[in-house]
Amino acid sequence: MTATAERPPSKLLFGLRLAGLIALLIACVPPHLLSKWVLRRSKWPRRFLRWGALIVGVRPRVVGSPLEPHSFVIANHVSWLDIMILGGWTGTAFIAKAEVETTPLIGWIADQNRTLYVERSARGEVHEQVERIAEALGHHQPLTVFPEGTTGNGRHLLPFRSTLLEAVAPPPPGASVRPLAINYGEFADVVGWHSGEGGIANFKRVLGHRGTMAMTIHLLGPLPPADDRKLLARQAHAAIASALSSLAAPEAV
Repeated sequence: MTATAERPPSKLLFGLRLAGLIALLIACVPPHLLSKWVLRRSKWPRRFLRWGALIVGVRPRVVGSPLEPHSFVIANHVSWLDIMILGGWTGTAFIAKAEVETTPLIGWIADQNRTLYVERSARGEVHEQVERIAEALGHHQPLTVFPEGTTGNGRHLLPFRSTLLEAVAPPPPGASVRPLAINYGEFADVVGWHSGEGGIANFKRVLGHRGTMAMTIHLLGPLPPADDRKLLARQAHAAIASALSSLAAPEAV
């Protein structure tokens, strides 16, 4: 564990940042709803995610070519903070677990960013889910999946689940598959939401962190088209592990 993670969270900073996030949400909702009503689209969800991450103290550095429309992004997953950072700095939508949709407030916020919900345990619905992903890629907004299926400690990649990659094996016309590596560096111990830790405890630690947190978003090159979802999972896993040189890279599945 780093010295950064050993410092106890600040209750004052937690309170100030929480108040800032609440104030930001209240300020963003009216112009967002007005924009949707008048223009049928809104840039406010991305602004909220970006400004929210800044309030939390994140200072991202983006490396690589920007995501193009119709990009299917395969990313590692460390924290709930990944959503704010990637949504704010790349403009992507996300594939999320079905329970997110029914979570009070969080579900509504996720809806505004065109989140696509899937039930990973419903194996009988895989074909339908794959069709919905392919349909979502017809929209200009990039779409991100976290194939680890859960968050981790930020220092080790978990095996990638390949089921949902069936939607891009091969990718629909005009779509591309882009690996993306999220690297919190020395702040991985602060941000990482590992198995067994309660969400409230992680939320308090992240918001109570003293100072800012520099991190890097690695936008990696497109993967070559492939008909094999398991091959795509292996290629994406290898590309992300290579970008995160400090991480162990267990064999993907």
